[in-house]
Amino acid sequence: MGPRLRALRRHRGITLAELATTTGVSESTLSRLESGQRRATLELLLPLARTYNVPLDELVGAPRTGDPRIHLTPIRRFGMTFVPLSRRPGGVQAFKMIIPARPEPLVPTPQTHDGFEWLYVLNGNLRLVLGERDLTLPPGEAAEFDTSLPHWLGSADGGVVELLILFDPQGMRTHIHADPHRPSHGRSRR
Repeated sequence: MGPRLRALRRHRGITLAELATTTGVSESTLSRLESGQRRATLELLLPLARTYNVPLDELVGAPRTGDPRIHLTPIRRFGMTFVPLSRRPGGVQAFKMIIPARPEPLVPTPQTHDGFEWLYVLNGNLRLVLGERDLTLPPGEAAEFDTSLPHWLGSADGGVVELLILFDPQGMRTHIHADPHRPSHGRSRR
């Protein structure tokens, strides 16, 4: 690893003295790391990775880990299909949701749970029942809401609806913040 660290520093045109100032690691320690006389520790490697703006794996020459693609295994719940688009445990989860066509409209059965949800309609007309509001969202419209409010998603016209959903179980808001007092762009069904 020492020669890799030396080559990276030289490629960036940084002296040992400059690197010591930037990282807070002494010049002698950096020199011993590069010559292989000092064993690398996480405490020494993290400031180097930050300074060089490279992942720690690249800094230590770790082998690549498997296929970076997400293998999409659809999940079927409540008569709908959810295709996971992220694998990150905890935090924000991304899904493509497909609501199938139905000849007979479903009676909304609003549910609640912890979290916060953001959605974007890709195709079809989404019916969103949120508390006392009953909205229709056409393709290109987005909504976000606290999932502790009673809510239900379905097709507004019986056709297939495809949407992207970001769900945060911790309840953090996403990037777009709706004004609850502003009229919706969707049509109300009241």
